[in-house]
Amino acid sequence: MGSRTSEALASSLVTGINLAMARLVDIWDSIGIMEDQRIERMQTVKKCIEDLLTDMISEEESMRHRIKTSIITTRKQLEKLCFELSVEPYKVEEDLTVLQVEKNLRCHLETLQKEKSERLKELSELAQQDEELCVPLCTTPYYIPTGSVPSHKQLQELREHIRQLSEEKESRVKVFSGLREDIRSLMDEMGHEAETSLEQECVCPDTDIFLLTHDNIRALKLLLSQLEMKKESLVSSRDSLKDRAMTLWNRLSCPDEEAEEFNREPQNVLRDDIRKWQGVVDRLELLQKTKLEEVIDKVRQELVALWDKCMFGPEQREPFSVHFCDANYTVELLNLHDCELLKVKEFYEKARPLLESIEKWQKNWALFLDFERKAADPNRFSNRGGALLKESKDRAKVQKLLPKLEEDLKCRVEAWEKVEGSPFLMEGQRVMEYISKQWEEHRSQKDKEKNERMSKKADSTQFKTPNKRPHGAANTSVTPSKMRKTPNQLLLRTNMISSSTSSMSSTFVCVPGKPPISAKRVKTSEASSAPRTPLQEFNSDKNLDPFSYSDFTHELSRKAHHDAVMNSTVKDVVL
Repeated sequence: MGSRTSEALASSLVTGINLAMARLVDIWDSIGIMEDQRIERMQTVKKCIEDLLTDMISEEESMRHRIKTSIITTRKQLEKLCFELSVEPYKVEEDLTVLQVEKNLRCHLETLQKEKSERLKELSELAQQDEELCVPLCTTPYYIPTGSVPSHKQLQELREHIRQLSEEKESRVKVFSGLREDIRSLMDEMGHEAETSLEQECVCPDTDIFLLTHDNIRALKLLLSQLEMKKESLVSSRDSLKDRAMTLWNRLSCPDEEAEEFNREPQNVLRDDIRKWQGVVDRLELLQKTKLEEVIDKVRQELVALWDKCMFGPEQREPFSVHFCDANYTVELLNLHDCELLKVKEFYEKARPLLESIEKWQKNWALFLDFERKAADPNRFSNRGGALLKESKDRAKVQKLLPKLEEDLKCRVEAWEKVEGSPFLMEGQRVMEYISKQWEEHRSQKDKEKNERMSKKADSTQFKTPNKRPHGAANTSVTPSKMRKTPNQLLLRTNMISSSTSSMSSTFVCVPGKPPISAKRVKTSEASSAPRTPLQEFNSDKNLDPFSYSDFTHELSRKAHHDAVMNSTVKDVVL
């Protein structure tokens, strides 16, 4: 369609020129212009038309040249931009005219130039943010070569770098603020004045002067730890002075109102408190010098009480006996007593867990001896209301707990002696030796009581004569000793006697369903080779009767039938 239109326009152009020349010829004819002039004029018209067409052709040629030059230039610029922007080179579609190629190249070039401008603008903004974060953190900015256009990957990495720096700065600011606040609080609490440049920067309200570097954070942490140690030292000094003042108040029998009033005073900074308590101690020590005899006697009483708490034997108290019995009351003697008291207090605090374990064993040992005493009392079976059953449970509980306490004590003592390098003494003896001695004494006492009972029983049976019924007496009633008993009654009587004898002669009462500690199911070789506690050694020597008090009560609770009458309230049956 386009080619036909252009051909029609060309044909009309030729026709128009022909019509114009015919019109010119008519005009020349009407005027009467001669042939020579007519030819000259036609040549002029021809020249004008040729010049016009030549100019037009020249302009069009120039335009074509510019388009081709533009295509070449644009291609080069596109290649450069694609390289700078790290994108794929632009490929021109085939079968396109020169104008279409030029237009496509130009449009794509404008798009890439716009993208380049946007990247550079974003890079400038991000670089500024990066610099603002890197300066206080003293870190290296993200590197992008100067004059280069950042790629999408580089911009993404830069954004991630800035995000991480922002989080790091926020974290460091939080740590820095917390450290500064703690340092200020400690300095105020101690009454400490800023001395070093670091301390002055910490108390300075301007936070921008402090760079948030790792070294500075470590320096702040070190300063905080130093101030905490200094505070602990001051607190220790104040508490020591306070304890010293309280001790002197007690020794000198000062009124309690004075100490209470002094303690009720508002608390000041540590340095002021130390000065206050130091003044009190100095005043009381001057007063103490005027009452040396009374004060030393009180210290000796306190020392004796502490010796008893630490379970010191005579050998452990002997080294200080020279000063303890010294009647020359001087300040030096008081200082010696104070040093000894402090040494024993330190020992007590160090050995407190072990001493508490020993005290716990002693309490349970006392309960065990009490249960042993009650077990030897024949009147305990007359007790009603379930007290005997409760006693049996408590007794079994103590028997089960004692070996555990002794084993725990053994481990604690061994650990103590390993650390301290010296034996731990209890009343002048090693702990396990003391416990073994207690068991041995208890065993000897039980054997002695048993021998006494056996000797009394032998004496009573040796001189006893049998009772005889008078001759010819009427057999109107049957005495209980002559009544005929059923087999079940005889079994009950035998079991009752066996249970009573067992409870009096043996050491332990068996709990229903629970065998004694010494009756654990172990192999003979293992039982003989394994180490045993004193309680297990004690139990191994006993031959307990398998019939228990619970079996006895069980027999009594059974219903009577034609073969047995087990209730003690039923009259004897004569067969």
